[in-house]
Amino acid sequence: MPVDLHVHSTASDGTLSPTEMVAAAADRGLSAMALADHDTVAGVAEALAAGEQRGIDVFPAVEIGTYHAGKEVHILAYMVRPAHRELLQLLTRIRESRLERAGKILARLNDLGVPLRLEDILENCRGDSLGRPHVAAALVARGHVPDAQTAFERYLRRGRSAYVPRFRPPSAGTIELIREAGGIAVMAHPGIGNAGAAIPALAELGLAGIEAYHIDHSGDRTQRLLRIASSLGLIVTGGSDSHGPGGPKPVEVGEVVVPDECAEALRRWGREHGAWPPPPWPRETE
Repeated sequence: MPVDLHVHSTASDGTLSPTEMVAAAADRGLSAMALADHDTVAGVAEALAAGEQRGIDVFPAVEIGTYHAGKEVHILAYMVRPAHRELLQLLTRIRESRLERAGKILARLNDLGVPLRLEDILENCRGDSLGRPHVAAALVARGHVPDAQTAFERYLRRGRSAYVPRFRPPSAGTIELIREAGGIAVMAHPGIGNAGAAIPALAELGLAGIEAYHIDHSGDRTQRLLRIASSLGLIVTGGSDSHGPGGPKPVEVGEVVVPDECAEALRRWGREHGAWPPPPWPRETE
């Protein structure tokens, strides 16, 4: 049975709640799913409970934007302990930087003659990890653009007039922190941009896997990443990176075919390190 080890919910910038994401995965016939919201684990407890009800394995995870050698590298942290203080502190700092970034984006939009308020953005943010999709949703709601895709292409994508970079911790330190929190660090979508060039160096620093299967990876790119993983002894994961309907790039849960052996590799690692099955997660983790 296929799996999806990279989805987002309303706890960050997705458009479905954690429960709804699990239901969508179960309805599609998936055997496992990982909730990997941006810079927050606030939705994990809800997703785990929904997984038990629907009979689908749910892996606790979080996606963290980092940098290495001047390049943006996203790290998926699977099966970290739910109350690791230092990791939660880092996630809080990153989320605070997201709010600061939103203020700067608003200033640029207003300078461009596109009136928008922070209150408008927060109306579309159901979680505590504010991102550009929330700004896009506000632009749509206020009639400035017809859809979220246009908002990104016109204003919010890297290189566009209202794009603002945000704080990102170094990849090496983040990987070390994930390991200290009892988790496993996997590079997300290494086929996007130049992130994949950092795989060998980060593998030496504790990176344990790469996401070979992804909505933005061609078949050739996936095969190349599979060869890299094999040569470096890394586990392989994959996912749709779905943000649910209404996102800047609507992708269904399970839209990317990811073999169950990817989930089994995570289960095996988790059993060896006492992280699978996942321990109980408190509702108020952060």
